[in-house]
Amino acid sequence: MAPYESDGTTGATEVDDLRSGRRKAARYVVPVAVVGVAAATIGLVPALADSGDPDLPKITAQQLIEKIAKSDVQQLSGTVKVSTDLGLPDLGGLESGLLSGAGPSGDGSSADPTSKLTELVSGTHTLRVAADGPDRQKLSLIESAAEYSLIHNGKDVWGYDSKSNEVYHGKADEQGKDKGSEPPATPKDFADEALKSVDDTTSVTVDGTVQVAGRDAYKLLVKPKQSGTTVGAISIAVDAKTGLPLKFTLTPNSGGAAVVDAGFTQVSFAKPAASTFDFTPPKGAKVTEEDQASKAPGKGSLKPGDDFTKGAEGFKGAEGLKGAKGFKGDEGFDVLGKGWNSIATFDTGSKGGLPSGSAAGGGDLGGFLGSLGDQVHGKFGKGTVFSTRLINALITDDGKVYVGAVTKDALVQAANAAK
Repeated sequence: MAPYESDGTTGATEVDDLRSGRRKAARYVVPVAVVGVAAATIGLVPALADSGDPDLPKITAQQLIEKIAKSDVQQLSGTVKVSTDLGLPDLGGLESGLLSGAGPSGDGSSADPTSKLTELVSGTHTLRVAADGPDRQKLSLIESAAEYSLIHNGKDVWGYDSKSNEVYHGKADEQGKDKGSEPPATPKDFADEALKSVDDTTSVTVDGTVQVAGRDAYKLLVKPKQSGTTVGAISIAVDAKTGLPLKFTLTPNSGGAAVVDAGFTQVSFAKPAASTFDFTPPKGAKVTEEDQASKAPGKGSLKPGDDFTKGAEGFKGAEGLKGAKGFKGDEGFDVLGKGWNSIATFDTGSKGGLPSGSAAGGGDLGGFLGSLGDQVHGKFGKGTVFSTRLINALITDDGKVYVGAVTKDALVQAANAAK
């Protein structure tokens, strides 16, 4: 079937009516984890062999969003391929340590999902996922000669790194989720975040049909109406029968390969065996309890209020990213602009630009970081812009930070206007 559009686009009024229903109906189908950043900046290889365009009944964009909102898949198992191409420089794994707050010193447990799952910020990865209701989920990150598993079973959350034979043990909260943040890992996770950005600055249409992992699906196309954003388009393949997102692709406005592409290569909606979620620490494994991990030197996820100049823990606002739309004002930031052009701004309180020497924990970290960015100037003064294919950040010499899914020029204009 050739691609077709819906009867119209879906804007703010229609989507607002859907949001309360989506909050009630949405169910996460992967284990929760405690990554502080990766994900809204993030997300993923064209991993699937799509086989033709199935002939499905026509559906409007609003009806398809409603179908996603009503989807209540509680049981499944499958394999997901995830590819991320943010255009980050190769820092030999240092970027994962900085994002997690673990640092290169190796403090804490290698099984702590805060540090382990930040590996999803770059490259291609294969995940096995399983779920049996809100109290049992499992995610396994398959590596060349090892496997990392994150298991949520009732009140317990276990992380196990077979390479180091280390175990991390935490407790889920009253909602059955880990007490930390949840990084996107499946198409549904990314779709939930992306659909939060739908408002009157967004065009939403149905863009034909596709087969994903052997299942018939509709394609929902989400595109910004605004200029100045780095986001080109988001495509979500939605299972025609269950409404579950099966594939998520985010392409940048600059063109080229997808920044994020995550999709099922195999999926089953049968109930997984109960033993799938059983876990006992292997003999001889080092077990780190959550409370111990939080006290380890250098540990801690990035969060609003941290000082950017104080090492890896200091990236203010990493948890404020809420999908492609940008930041929420109640996360400790001021927000400039609207919709896809939203820019979060905050003051580090540090004058003189990037940290260096003892202020950066030794060495010329400021010089190193500066070499990765572009020097800019304007009415605001001088600063450095750090760019990825999706998220850009401007750090001014007087300690202000501007960050969003917008172009470098948009950041400079925002800094000039705020002066």
